[in-house]
Amino acid sequence: MEAPDEQLMLAYRDGNAAAFETLYLRHRGRLFRFVLRSVKSRATAEELFQEIWMRVIEARERYAPQARFTTWLYTIAHHRMVDHWRRGGLSLVELDEQHDPPGDALDPARQIEAREAVARFAQALQALPAAQREAFLLHEEAGLSIAEIAAATGSNAEAAKSRLRYAVAKLKAAVEDD
Repeated sequence: MEAPDEQLMLAYRDGNAAAFETLYLRHRGRLFRFVLRSVKSRATAEELFQEIWMRVIEARERYAPQARFTTWLYTIAHHRMVDHWRRGGLSLVELDEQHDPPGDALDPARQIEAREAVARFAQALQALPAAQREAFLLHEEAGLSIAEIAAATGSNAEAAKSRLRYAVAKLKAAVEDD
């Protein structure tokens, strides 16, 4: 049975470097996708991603498991992203070909339809107000609950729930639009 993230972070706080490696391996993919979909360039995303992990390392001495580790991690990410957006504005990276299904999974007409749906989704995601986009990405990429989104963003549960609900409704409408 795998150790819970909170136990691993406590072990890392107490000097176990291998515990950090395990946490990093567990969370790097989702965290990177969250950052990548929130900024304009891959290079910027990579820089911010590294800065977030550096802040985790710097904050290890102060870590106390008052919430799930994931909530704590994405709170750090949220604060770093807010700093970034304040400095340079908010934009998203374009989806590229690697997000398409394998070539033989769909016939050509369905591939075109799928690409168009992905493009509508990406455009709708970019058009969302920043708070709604962030709530959606924290829910979908990080797997955070409404309460965890509220904690990570410093809002209340009703605001987080409302932001997520509006984001999902707008995204569904955009994808279903023909």
